[in-house]
Amino acid sequence: MTDPIRILIAEDDRDAALTLTTLLREEGYEVHAVYSGRYVMGGVIDVDPDVVLLDINLPDQSGFEVAQAIKQRRRNPRPMLIGISGEHIQGSDKLLAGIIGFDHYLLKPYDLGALLALIAPLRASQI
Repeated sequence: MTDPIRILIAEDDRDAALTLTTLLREEGYEVHAVYSGRYVMGGVIDVDPDVVLLDINLPDQSGFEVAQAIKQRRRNPRPMLIGISGEHIQGSDKLLAGIIGFDHYLLKPYDLGALLALIAPLRASQI
């Protein structure tokens, strides 16, 4: 039996984080959540996630800043970084996300099926 894919959700909307946590756990993922940008790096260290779902608009630190810190610390393909935003919808924001190192960028509200499709290759690579 393989270990489940570990996902860290960084989302200040606790209801949204709880809902997403529940849905992803039902799909068989190991899910952890933090609600502030200042706790993301601790979560990355403690959980060693395969995927980080990172809200771009965290109140205390931008998701762009957090992503840069993760990429500087990790220096390897893991974790997959998925930016999630309800406000940063300009083409320049998606370009900046790519430059910083986000693997994907979703706009709220996003389709759970689309999110699962982005994560599915990680599960398939474990087989």
